[in-house]
Amino acid sequence: MQEENIGTVKISDDVITACAASAALQIEGVCQLAGGFTDNLSINILGKEPEGKGIKLSRDEEGISLDVYVIVAYRVKIPQLAWDIQSHVKSEIESVTGLKVKEVNIHVQGVSLPGEEDKN
Repeated sequence: MQEENIGTVKISDDVITACAASAALQIEGVCQLAGGFTDNLSINILGKEPEGKGIKLSRDEEGISLDVYVIVAYRVKIPQLAWDIQSHVKSEIESVTGLKVKEVNIHVQGVSLPGEEDKN
């Protein structure tokens, strides 16, 4: 069967970062995503959190690069957790969007101590 080109599909960065955020939060040991300066600015100016809080995305001809900023649970094995996040985020983005993920960089921004979840 011959495929016919009937147009293009463009997936916005917001959609990709929202998918990446959801995938990262599915991993046991990830307490939350850590927002950066621009995320905090968005909250203060617009009054709402951005869809991809804690995710920075860049694209080039080789594919997508993601930086994921996380707060992890106390006593979790950080290297293994980082590997699990990288693997799951890459797999989810590639399967949902069909786009190639070149790299997923994990930035551990903090540790959630026992009982801290209740303070948020």
